[in-house]
Order: sequence, then C-alpha cells, then structure tokens
Amino acid sequence: MAILPITLYGDKILREKSKDILKIDDRIIKIVEDMFDTMHNADGVGLAANQVNLDKSIFVIDLRPVEGYEKTKPLVFINPKITLRSENLVPHDEGCLSLPYIRAEVIRPEAITIEYLDINENLQKLETNDFLARVIQHEYDHLIGKVIADRVEPFIRKKLKKDLLDIKKRNIDVDYPVTEI
Repeated sequence: MAILPITLYGDKILREKSKDILKIDDRIIKIVEDMFDTMHNADGVGLAANQVNLDKSIFVIDLRPVEGYEKTKPLVFINPKITLRSENLVPHDEGCLSLPYIRAEVIRPEAITIEYLDINENLQKLETNDFLARVIQHEYDHLIGKVIADRVEPFIRKKLKKDLLDIKKRNIDVDYPVTEI
C-alpha cells in the first residue's frame, strides 16, 4: 500500500495526453492498487494516473462512498476510449482532487459507451448513464489533458482564476499529500 502525492492544477502532466499501456504486468497492478489507496485516502471517487504523476492511460473509480452506490464494484479502466456520447446534455456540480476546494457546474452527455481493458487484459464495453457516466467522463478528461476549468463557461472560468492561481502556487491546505512545485 502506498499513498502517492496528487498532482495539482498547474502541474504539466495534467495537460498531457496519457500513453497507452502495452502490457498489464505486476508493475501496472501495483500502480492500480496504489491509485485506489491514494484515492480513498483523499476521499475521492475517481483518480486518473496523471493525477499521481504517471503518464499512463489508466483511471480507477469507486462509487461505494456515494449514497445509492454502496454495492457497486470498484472499476479499473486501462486504455479507455469513449466510443459513444448521448446527445442529451446535463449540468452537474463537479469537484476534483487536483483542483481542491473548486466546485463548478459542468455540462456533459448524460450517457456514454466506453471500451477499455480490465486488470485481467479483457476487453470490456460499458454502456452507462447518470453519475457513473459523469465520473468516467471526468476521469477520461484527465487522460486527454483536460480539467474542470476547461469544461466550464468562460465567465465561470474567469471567476475561478484566483482560486486556480492559489492552487498552482500551492497556497492551499489539503489533508492529502500533493506534488511539490
């Protein structure tokens, strides 16, 4: 078990497209375990590899702490590709471990289809909607170098400017380890 430091807004890796995993070996399995430990330690429900400073196309999700999702299984997405997005768009308030204390309304497709490898290298296809679809899209955004601030209306982004600068300069207090400047 290892708790990894979380990258914050301003860290270069959050703006880079992640690289596909060529082989799921013991090293990748250890990374996934550490990502779950790190996410749980920070009270998150999703975490992408670049949020722990790893240039890998992986994210993990565990919705069990969320009311109504207590019986869901944790999920691992390796080399994910969203193949279909519904035309119906819905707004919802989102937060992010890499943007502590920032919450903003983000408009996203209500339903998606995603293909990915699971931890056993099996190709999976998941059609989902509502909250799970939103969390998947949020984590998938990290793998393509996007964050919440990129998905909000320009006037909201302008309101967030000072908070984003504070995060970038590490002028914040969080109760989980973060990367150094």
